[in-house]
Amino acid sequence: MNLIKSTGTFSFFTIISRILGYLRDILIAIFLGAGPLADAFFVAFRIPNTFRRLFSEGTFNAAFVPCYTSELSNGTDKAEKFATNIFNLLILILLLIVLVIEIFAPYFVYLIAPGFSGSQEKMDLVINLTRITFPFLFFISLSSFFSAIMNSHNRFAVAAAAPIILNFFLISVLFYGGILGDKLVYYLSYAVTFAGIAQFIYLYFYVKKFYSPKFTFKFSFDEKIRSFFSKLLPSIFSSGVTQINILVGTIIASFQASAVSYLYYADRIYQINLAIAGIAIGTVILPQLSKYVNSNENEKIEFIQNKALEFSLFLSLPASIALVIASEEIISALFGYGTFNQSSVQNSSKALFYFAFGLPAFSLIKVFSSFYFARHNTKLPFYISLISVFVNILISVIFFKKIGFIIIPIATSISSWLNSILLFIFLKKDNFFNFNLTFIKKFLKILISSLIMGIIVYYLLFYFKTDLTYDESYKSLFLLGIVIVGVISYLLVAFFIKAFKISDINLKY
Repeated sequence: MNLIKSTGTFSFFTIISRILGYLRDILIAIFLGAGPLADAFFVAFRIPNTFRRLFSEGTFNAAFVPCYTSELSNGTDKAEKFATNIFNLLILILLLIVLVIEIFAPYFVYLIAPGFSGSQEKMDLVINLTRITFPFLFFISLSSFFSAIMNSHNRFAVAAAAPIILNFFLISVLFYGGILGDKLVYYLSYAVTFAGIAQFIYLYFYVKKFYSPKFTFKFSFDEKIRSFFSKLLPSIFSSGVTQINILVGTIIASFQASAVSYLYYADRIYQINLAIAGIAIGTVILPQLSKYVNSNENEKIEFIQNKALEFSLFLSLPASIALVIASEEIISALFGYGTFNQSSVQNSSKALFYFAFGLPAFSLIKVFSSFYFARHNTKLPFYISLISVFVNILISVIFFKKIGFIIIPIATSISSWLNSILLFIFLKKDNFFNFNLTFIKKFLKILISSLIMGIIVYYLLFYFKTDLTYDESYKSLFLLGIVIVGVISYLLVAFFIKAFKISDINLKY
């Protein structure tokens, strides 16, 4: 396997999906802004979308891929039997969850957005939208199962391209935003569920090359299945801790008008780098790392772990610096149109500024967790994640009344750094990870390259500050130019001081 090429393939489709996601959010900002309708839709969308991220962005892989890979080494028949049992159990569990939420939606929404209870009209709207969007969870979770099958066979492109479907459906509806008026949020919610169905059908077509899904009530709940589910529940929490922290933030933010929307727009910006620097790398290394662990190839294990960490920091450190420096200009250029006014830009940019400090930590959590998941250990990351979420809630609740919604990204970043540091400490303690000399040298060079890039971007923002103000029509083009110059300068410096080599692209891991 080639880490950079495989990650590049995964990242390419992820970037396409995120670009379409930005277009989607720009249109939402234009038609809904950061008002009550936007808040209602974002809460209703956040619920199934959080589950989507929990299942599809490495979490389901964390439990399934090591188990399935082990079964493959014993023969395809055993692997298919194991996969079929998991598939049938998932269908039954997901149907039950969706049915329960549909029936008890008012109570569920109250738990997710208790701050909306002061307005019955707003609460009723969120309940209706949640009931429309929640079936998305059923189809997207089964789609994640199909994706995990293909990832186990080192086929990453199809699964990475699947989220494009959701953005395509939502953008198609948003083009009629001016006509639909207040009914837009309902059409968007229906589009979410239909997108889940379409994604399921799309992945079903491709997964048949490796596995033929069969639904039957006859399945065995043997030791291997019990082992899988005992790993799945902790992995959902530990691998998805960033999303859980954000969901906790959404609950707390519901007590402040428009805060849910501010956090949503900021979240959309840094998620693109997280998807590449953390989720993509963690997803790509897991199948191969699991094989090396099973065969006790310690040199290869150390090599791929150091390369994964190096690549993650190579992508996340410069992005973090750029987002800290240019948070307001980025939010303004991407979303500062229509009903998304200057106040909304300032508030969303503050959230992005503090999220940016945690970006490397968000990525490190994904990579470090994979080192444990490959060893069939999901419990320790789970316990560490519990500590992280507790710290996040504690900080948010204590300071929310004094500081307002801005404490949420601050608490998320602090708790994420705590999570990543604890993971690193226990990896060293368990002797699951050791730095090699190459990584230490590369890290220093990556840091230097990132700081030089940051200085260049800072002076470009200062030089073009009048062209990047809220009212400027071409601000997005100026920002795009600055981003391109920043990326090129970073790559050139990294290449010149050998933080990155062309030969790295062809290395096999």
